[in-house]
Amino acid sequence: MPALSPDALPAALERGLAPLYLIHGEEALLALEAADALRQAAKARGYLEREVLTVEAGFDWSRLTEAMGSVSLFASLKLLELRIPGGKPGSEGGEALQRLAEAPPDDTVTLVILPKLERMQLSSKWFVALEKAAVVIHAAAVTRQQLPGWIGRRLKAQGLTLSEEALSFFADRVEGNLLAARQEIDKLAILHPRATLDLDAIRQAVANVARFDVFQLSAAWLAGDTVRVMRMLDGLEAEGEAPVLVLWSFSEDVRMLLKLRQGLKDGRQVRDLVRELKLWGDKQRLAEPALKRIGPRTLMAALAECARIDRQIKGVEPGDPWPALKALGARLAA
Repeated sequence: MPALSPDALPAALERGLAPLYLIHGEEALLALEAADALRQAAKARGYLEREVLTVEAGFDWSRLTEAMGSVSLFASLKLLELRIPGGKPGSEGGEALQRLAEAPPDDTVTLVILPKLERMQLSSKWFVALEKAAVVIHAAAVTRQQLPGWIGRRLKAQGLTLSEEALSFFADRVEGNLLAARQEIDKLAILHPRATLDLDAIRQAVANVARFDVFQLSAAWLAGDTVRVMRMLDGLEAEGEAPVLVLWSFSEDVRMLLKLRQGLKDGRQVRDLVRELKLWGDKQRLAEPALKRIGPRTLMAALAECARIDRQIKGVEPGDPWPALKALGARLAA
């Protein structure tokens, strides 16, 4: 069965409870909300006892075996939560998770919570076993393209409607920070119950709580979104991000495009280069179109500019690296 989105979980819970659930993904807010929804559904159906196991260094996996076999003196139904914040159960834990997948305990709803997993973890025996046996909820990151729709659905559930312009403004203000977005939506519902809001109202009500990281920056300039690149660089500077990390992001991706260009020039297949250059996620989709948009001379000049900015950061050459980084971002996104 394909993984459910967090939005689809409430409807699935209304149809009944499964013995085993698995929540994983990088969006902490969505994972938290999915777990809360499951807890509430289990409690409503009489699963009154709750046992939580958190896997940390030195965790004794026999505790999971004991929890699976224990019978409560106070309640006949139990919710068992197994949290693995590191995402790596180890060999002993992997075997224990496979046993859990093969035979979930009776009279128990078991919830396994994992963070974002890498490709190797997703293909491990223990994860494949859980994936086959459990109802899987994937708390994937909400992209910038998806964010207005996500916000709009949340607002609609609160009886609020935003103009398209206001919705875009809202998304810009909370990008990369879903928790803040939810807080702002809740605030709007209190301040303007069941209202239709325009841009002026949103400007007055919504704080600028966007959070950016260098990985989002890569996707923005590879996509040619100059406005977003400038906004993200302003945000990274305001948040006190180290310019050396931003420079590393630019230089790594410029080198990646040059290697991709050379590989295609040599007649190699795109799928082989994707694996070799480790182009996962948005980069896999954006790299080739970006290469067609950005010529080799621009890329070589960008690499030389990266070296100059590196000297500025080290104090070997005069100048502020942030204006130079913004000029570089504008050139690559253009």
